[in-house]
Amino acid sequence: MALSKDEQELLDQMEAALAQEDPRLANALRGTTRRRMHRRRAALAGIGFLAGVAGLLAGMMLRLPAISVVGFVLMLAATVVAISAWQRADGDEQPARPGQPSGPTKQAGPDMMDKLEDRWRRRQQGDL
Repeated sequence: MALSKDEQELLDQMEAALAQEDPRLANALRGTTRRRMHRRRAALAGIGFLAGVAGLLAGMMLRLPAISVVGFVLMLAATVVAISAWQRADGDEQPARPGQPSGPTKQAGPDMMDKLEDRWRRRQQGDL
């Protein structure tokens, strides 16, 4: 069932408000093309890894060490590509601001949960 014009405008306003209030959440909900690209690259690396295993086994069965070496190198390269692509797909994609570390940082512990709970309470009370 299609949305009416009023409903579509209301939905667009809500999306704009979400993007303005919390851009990281809006990007996560949209699903960025960058994330898809890295996941696709990781999947292709998995296929490359399987091709390397096949090459390694074929070289052993045919008693051709060169094919086995090529298969092993393909497996190694595919593993490196898959790990780096998967980390980039799951990592923080926003560029670092001056004075902050360039890599993704993860906060853990009760401090983070306390901050989130405080923010939630303030939003519910209308203080934000």
